[in-house]
Amino acid sequence: MAFKSGFVAVIGKANVGKSTLVNALIGKKVSIVSPKPQTTRDQILGILNGKDYQAIFIDTPGIHKSKNNLDKQMQETITQATQDVDLLLYVLDGSKDFADEDINRLKFYCKQNYPVFAVVNKVDLGSFETVYPRIARLNEIEGLSEVYVVSAKTGKNLDELKQAIISKLNDTIEYFPRDVFGAQTLEFNLAELIREKMLWLLNEEIPHGVGVDIEKIEEKSTSFYISALIYCEKESHKNIIIGAHGAQLKKIGMECRKAMEKMLNKKVYLELFVRVKENWRNKI
Repeated sequence: MAFKSGFVAVIGKANVGKSTLVNALIGKKVSIVSPKPQTTRDQILGILNGKDYQAIFIDTPGIHKSKNNLDKQMQETITQATQDVDLLLYVLDGSKDFADEDINRLKFYCKQNYPVFAVVNKVDLGSFETVYPRIARLNEIEGLSEVYVVSAKTGKNLDELKQAIISKLNDTIEYFPRDVFGAQTLEFNLAELIREKMLWLLNEEIPHGVGVDIEKIEEKSTSFYISALIYCEKESHKNIIIGAHGAQLKKIGMECRKAMEKMLNKKVYLELFVRVKENWRNKI
C-alpha cells in the first residue's frame, strides 16, 4: 500500500476532551490535560505514525470569548489550524446537550473544502438513551461526513475513528521522522508539564493567569538540571503559588520533577522561581 499523510485539525469548545482524544489516538502524551477549561494555549502537533501513514494532529485551544490578548491569540490559532487541512474533527461533549453555537459552527465548517467529522466524546459519562437524540441532531447537518461516538478515556470506538481518519489523508510526504510523535521543543514540553501540574494543584482562577519560562536546561550523563520561572499577575497569586513556608511550591516542584524524570529517563534537579508580571496576558 502506498504511503499517505496529512494534517488533521481538532477543534471544539473548551473542556470537551480534545487533548485527551489526541493523546489517546496517538498513544502518547503530546498535549497537557486538566479538568479546567482552556488548558491548551498553543497549536499542538501530535503525530500518529503507522507502517504506511502519518497523520499530523493540530490540537487547538478551546473556542471561547476573548477577554485579553492571550485569548485573542488562542482564537487565532484555531483559524490558522483550519487552513489547508485534510480533515477537521469537531469534538463535542456527549454528556451534555449540544449548544446551538456548536451546530452553527459545524454547519460553517461543513461548507469548507475539507471533510468534517463530528466526534461525540465522553459517552462513558452518559447513556445511549441520552446521547441518541443529540446524535440525531448532528445527522441533520448537510455536508457532515461522519459522526463518531467515542470515549477518549476508555478507548471506545477509537480504532474505528482512527481508521476513518487515515482514509482521509491525501498527501504522500513524510513530514516528520517516523520515531517522532510530537513537534515541540523540549523547553516547550517542560514548560507545559509545569503548567499542567499547576492546573491540577491550584484553585480555579490562578492557573490561567500563570505562564512558565524554562530558563536553563543542563544535561549530564545521568541527570538534568532544569531552572524554570513561573510568572503570575498578582502578588496575592504569588503567595498562593508559594504557599505557607513554601509548601505549595514544593509540592508543585515534586510533582513536576517526577513527571520530568519519567519523560527524560534521567534524574532531574529542578528549581522553580515565582515572579509577578502584571497584566502579562495582554502584553504578548
